[in-house]
Amino acid sequence: MVDVARTLDLPAGQRFDFWKAALEQAFVPLEVTRPGGGLDFRGRLDGVDLGALRVCEVMAEPHTALRTRRLVAAAPSGCYKLGLLMRGSAVLIQDGREATLTPGDFVLYDTDRPYTLGFASEHRMLILVFPRDLLGLPAQHVARLTATTLPDARGGLAGLIPPFLTQVAAVMDQVGGRAAIRLSGNVLDLLTTVLAERLDRPADGDGVHRAQMVQITAFIEEHLANPDLSPHLIAAAQHVSLRQLHKLFEGTGTTVGGWIRQRRLERCSRDLRDPDLADRSVAAIGARWGYPDPAHFSRLFKSAYGTGPRDYRYHAELGRVNG
Repeated sequence: MVDVARTLDLPAGQRFDFWKAALEQAFVPLEVTRPGGGLDFRGRLDGVDLGALRVCEVMAEPHTALRTRRLVAAAPSGCYKLGLLMRGSAVLIQDGREATLTPGDFVLYDTDRPYTLGFASEHRMLILVFPRDLLGLPAQHVARLTATTLPDARGGLAGLIPPFLTQVAAVMDQVGGRAAIRLSGNVLDLLTTVLAERLDRPADGDGVHRAQMVQITAFIEEHLANPDLSPHLIAAAQHVSLRQLHKLFEGTGTTVGGWIRQRRLERCSRDLRDPDLADRSVAAIGARWGYPDPAHFSRLFKSAYGTGPRDYRYHAELGRVNG
């Protein structure tokens, strides 16, 4: 099922505010501005979840998205984003580097470090969002490649990414179930191989390991709402031993339970920021994602985000009003 956000469905005076909310819901909290100000805006965002991999196609007028230190601290996501520019021009700034993109270039950036992504003209970009731990490369090494334009003059495997992702975008509304999981695994496997080549180092684990992780994390995504989701349930459903399951997660820097908690809280934070869910209680949002005990949900959320879910929602609403 493809989610679509289209500003032309709204009156002109509401379009840019709607666009800012759409970007936040699809990705992470951002400060979004446009040249000259104004509320009229043309933009369309199509997105689909393929397991733990989210694929979005963005077509819009000029604007700039800023991910500040404050926003990172308030809403960490533990994800990488990969942007493939298909039309127009773009500039990405992160980690002291600046990448200028033209059609066919792609760039990697980390949602848990500040960045600025600016578009000076009408553009079309394909954006992938996925947990850092699915990449199969140490974060400290991948940090050397953020805000680095690819492919470059060295060519190599990087040249395979643009046509492959373009084909993925063309069929993303037609795949589901096991086919979607296999497709997301192929995308992540190719990306890991390309980045490992650039870093001149082997990827952590092998293709079989990554394929298992993609299948398991896709199962977790599908069952986050089940409060009984547990390592035992996952191992049984995926036909692996509990020991094998825990071993697969050793390289991610977290446990199976930690992965479930991070993904649930990310979904909760997204719902708390969603103006369309403003009439849904905090307790109902927690229960929606597997936390039927409001007090337990509040404690976990505050530990992860530094503030309780009610205050988090209040500040998100305040930001929209002042924005």
